[in-house]
Order: sequence, then C-alpha cells, then structure tokens
Amino acid sequence: MESTGLRKRGAGGAAASSAIGSNSDAEGSSSRTPAVASGEGGSANSYTSENGGHKIAYDPRDISESKERSKQPKLTLMEEVLLLGLKDKQGYLSFWNDNISYALRGCIIIELAFRGRVSMQRDSSRRRFPLADRLIEVIDDTLTGEVLLDEALKMIKASEKMSVSTWIDLMSGETWNLMKIGYQLKQVRERLAKGLVDKGILRTEKRNFLLFDMATHPVADGGAKQEIRTRVKTMLTARTITLPSTEFLPEDMEFRFLRTVAMVCAAYAANVLENALSSLGYEARERAFAYVEELLANFAQWPFGRQSSSGSVGQNLGQICMDEVNENKDKELQLEVVAACLSVFTRLDSLL
Repeated sequence: MESTGLRKRGAGGAAASSAIGSNSDAEGSSSRTPAVASGEGGSANSYTSENGGHKIAYDPRDISESKERSKQPKLTLMEEVLLLGLKDKQGYLSFWNDNISYALRGCIIIELAFRGRVSMQRDSSRRRFPLADRLIEVIDDTLTGEVLLDEALKMIKASEKMSVSTWIDLMSGETWNLMKIGYQLKQVRERLAKGLVDKGILRTEKRNFLLFDMATHPVADGGAKQEIRTRVKTMLTARTITLPSTEFLPEDMEFRFLRTVAMVCAAYAANVLENALSSLGYEARERAFAYVEELLANFAQWPFGRQSSSGSVGQNLGQICMDEVNENKDKELQLEVVAACLSVFTRLDSLL
C-alpha cells in the first residue's frame, strides 16, 4: 500500500493493477525476410517465410516500437530509483520512507519527457511563471510499452493542460478535489516491482509479518543493481566522469549523462541515495551528498546552471551536459520539463 507523503495527501489505497510486461518483443526470426510486393498478391505488411514460402502478417507498428525500445535503457528511471531503495535480500522498502512515493511520480514525468512524449507548452508567456508552474502537454501519444508511463500519458492527453507540480501532486493523490482524485496512480511501488520481476531483475516471495503475509521482491539479478550503484558513485565521486555502454545505458541513446543526473537527483529526493554510497567512508559520503545538492540546484533551473570545474568531482560533466543540450536544440521544451521536475524535488528535499 502506498504510504502517505510528505505534505497532507489523500488516502492511497488501491486495487492491485496488472504487472508491467516485458520489453523484449522480438522483431521476427532470422528465417523471415520482408515480402516483395509483386502482382496482385503482394502485401507491404507481410513476411515471406523461407520454409514453404508462406506469408506471415505483421503489424508495422510492432517493428517501429521494437526499434525505439532498442535505443532505450532496459530500466526506467522509476525502476532504477525503486531498485536502489529495495533491501537486496528482504525485498521490500524501508517502512519509514515517506519520500519515495512522491519522487517516483516525478520520475514518471521525467521519463516521458526524455522519451519525447511530453514537453512544456510552446508559449512565450510561460517564462513569467516558475518552472514547476508552467503547463505541459503531450507532443507524441505513441505508447511506450511501459504500463505506468502509458497510463500517465493517456491521462495527460485526455485532461486539460496542467503544470508539472500539479500533475505530480495529482498522481500522488495529494489533492482535496474529489473531481480529480481519479488522476491518482495507485500501487506504483508494487507495479514497478512486478515489472522488475518480469524483466528478471527481482523475484517474488512471500514473507510473514506478524499477522499477515506480504509479497516481497528480493533481488534476483545482482548485476543490475550493482551497475546502478557504480553509475551513482561514478557520478558523485569521479574527477572525470565516464559512463560505459551497458544494456541499462546504451551508447546510442539520447541524454545519457542528463538521464543519469536526473536519476541521482531523484534517488536523493526519494531518500534512497545512501544505499548506493554505503561502501564509501563517512567523509566521502558527506562530500557525495554535498555534490548531489549542487547538482540538484544547477539542474533544477532552465537553462541548466553551468557546472563549476574548480572542484575535484565531475570536472567534465558541465561540458558534456551542455553538448547533449546543444545536440538536441529541438528538444529544449522537453528538457525544460526535466528541470521543472527537479525543481519540485528541491521542495521535497527541503522537507527531508
């Protein structure tokens, strides 16, 4: 059951929703080749099997969806933050963490922005308002294949335009307006955990907690969580930051460094960042937390604040992030949404 958040919220109980499906849709076996349309029987939407020459129908949308997914990381931002918060062997989050539920909703908006589904409304007058109060809109309603992302995308498209902070509040159930209580995304943690089970990262067990049994999700693939921890430590401790290509962060994906910065800031706001820094000494952890506060301050504004290169950490990060922004000038309104979500996280941090 979703815990109540930092500020007063509505109740967060919900009926269980369906688990997130696997992202490993196949594009077709190598024994199939595209059919050549010739004569009256040709079809652009069919494969011709080499064994017998039978035509097999396919939906071209499945092909384009698979191509898009191949450029996306295996895990969403929400899943990475949740994974950092989970106890490896016990398979559940700290019962005292009230921040993560709110932060996960912010991660949903950030993920939609990185995937090119939402952006700030193109209106020159928007600059009169604080980032978090600017209206966002759907610019591409193509489904992502991730259940929570698609559910949020449909809600944003079907609703009147609202701001980043309003959407995060509504999806968290933090509203007294009964007309908008239906915008609450329910059972987010459990649904994310089930999605990670589908992806082979977690497994499901039952544990007895005094008077009742509860499903828990211990880590099944320790390599996935270790990769996230390594990436976090690299971002917060390395003098020169490099991010090797992995299935969790493909080399050809957009915004590799900006996405990692957003994940680290979200983990900090969700109060789970310390789990990635447990191997560091006390002073090193304190320096890492001080640096992530600097990151949050610099990236919670638009344009992003220029990173200082005078420190001993991340001397190349500012230039790399600036390069990612300059290479995607047509996507500045999407990045403005990311900055707006991080500005909401700064308010969350002030209540930690």
